[in-house]
Amino acid sequence: MAVTDRYGVIGHPIGHSKSPVIHRLFAAQTGEDLSYEAFDVPPEALEARLSAFVAEGLRGLNVTVPHKEAIARLVDQLTDRAHLAGAVNTVTIAVDGRLDGDNTDGVGLLTDLTANLGIELAQARVLVLGAGGATRGIVPALLGSGPRELVVANRTVERARELAGRFERLGDVAACRFDELAGRHFDLVLNATSAGLQGEVPPFPASMLTPDTVCYDLSYAMTDTPFVAWARTHGAGHVHQGWGMLVEQAAEAFFIWRGVRPDTRPVRAKLP
Repeated sequence: MAVTDRYGVIGHPIGHSKSPVIHRLFAAQTGEDLSYEAFDVPPEALEARLSAFVAEGLRGLNVTVPHKEAIARLVDQLTDRAHLAGAVNTVTIAVDGRLDGDNTDGVGLLTDLTANLGIELAQARVLVLGAGGATRGIVPALLGSGPRELVVANRTVERARELAGRFERLGDVAACRFDELAGRHFDLVLNATSAGLQGEVPPFPASMLTPDTVCYDLSYAMTDTPFVAWARTHGAGHVHQGWGMLVEQAAEAFFIWRGVRPDTRPVRAKLP
């Protein structure tokens, strides 16, 4: 008798994750026989739980905050894009227990921006707010799309400079502090920080927004995220949350695991 293949997502906390819903919708749509569940894994238990998942026969895992960098050090092999990012969001578990790490964040974001939202990235002036793991996951894909300018801003400029140096062979990345953005204008502003999630006002100068600016938050929520609310209030022309990126990176992971590419449209239509 055929055994249902098991998959899941690991993070801490994990209760908010929409990944189980998305992957179950993909499975129903494609007729793939699989189950998908969320596992709350605290950082100190990561290595032991990973071994347990392999022993239990899971076939793959998605990885979210705070484990993306740690998992990259624990898998047996990384794809080029995961190696570049230094972060993994998709793990494939082979029958012999071997772990392959990939990162579908960049391609998920690019698909949402270009195919779903119709945003032209070639020759665009692009700003990424934040220089953490989320930014590392998307910068290679952004550079590959041919922007006129790519700036990474961070509270401390050292971290942004370090990130720019990491990708210098792929293209030019400028680094600056948040307060150095005042009066500069961009076609696309991507928020890859957690700014505002603790209730504080996002620390970015509102003078960088114009009616032509597209603001995109990699975070998502059932209502406006703090960044989205801030961007609306200060006159950004177009504002989006990361729901589309979430669905598109999940579709890419599903394709890696199953060799079948789901149609994301009906799934995106079900989300806010």
